[in-house]
Order: sequence, then C-alpha cells, then structure tokens
Amino acid sequence: MPRPRKWRRVCGLPKHSMFGPLDVQRDKPRSESETVVLKVEEYEAIRWIDYEGLIQEECAEMMNVARTTVQRIYDNARKKVAQALVEGKRLTIEGGDYQLCDGPELHGCGRGRCHRHQHGRWGRFL
Repeated sequence: MPRPRKWRRVCGLPKHSMFGPLDVQRDKPRSESETVVLKVEEYEAIRWIDYEGLIQEECAEMMNVARTTVQRIYDNARKKVAQALVEGKRLTIEGGDYQLCDGPELHGCGRGRCHRHQHGRWGRFL
C-alpha cells in the first residue's frame, strides 16, 4: 500500500490564477491541449525560491516537506512555466496537495515572508 501524500503548506492562493498570450479573439475558448496547469504548491515553490530569494532548504521548511520534495516540485514548476512561455499556452494555477496555513502560530507563517499574513505590500489574503 502506498504511503499517503503529505500536504504542502501554502501561505495563500495566488491573486491571479490565469496567465497567457494575448489573442486577437479573446473570447475564443482554449482547448485543454493549449493550457498548462501549475499546481498551487508549484506556484508557492516558485514564489519562495525565485521571488522571495529563499534557498531550497528554507522553502522546504516553510512548506513543511523535505528538501528533495521541494526540488522536485520546483523543477516541475519551472518546466511548466517554460512550456507555457515557449509554446504560447495559457498557464492556469489550480489544484494540488496543499493546505493553507492558519496563522503565525505555524512555523514559517508570519515571519515577514508569508503574504497571507503580511499587511502593506501584499494586503490581506483570505
């Protein structure tokens, strides 16, 4: 029997969950083959590592998973973002195995980097 998946801790859902090329026909629906789906935990890994400047060990601590798990999540996320950019596909952020943090009492949340509990630059999420 396989081991149950561990929930990844995420500080908040992204403010915008759909990105893509500007088409002349904006109302034209895109097929599933023209869409790349980025999981919420993949978005969070990119946010922590590329945007916030954390190293993988710190990101793993914030997400409550092993560093090797963060490395795998991050690699998958970068491939998906690259595919969307190179192939001109829509990028949608949705789904995954994540749990929203409940506040500063959890390790990592509220340490100045969790945008869900930060006021000012990010505002208040959720």
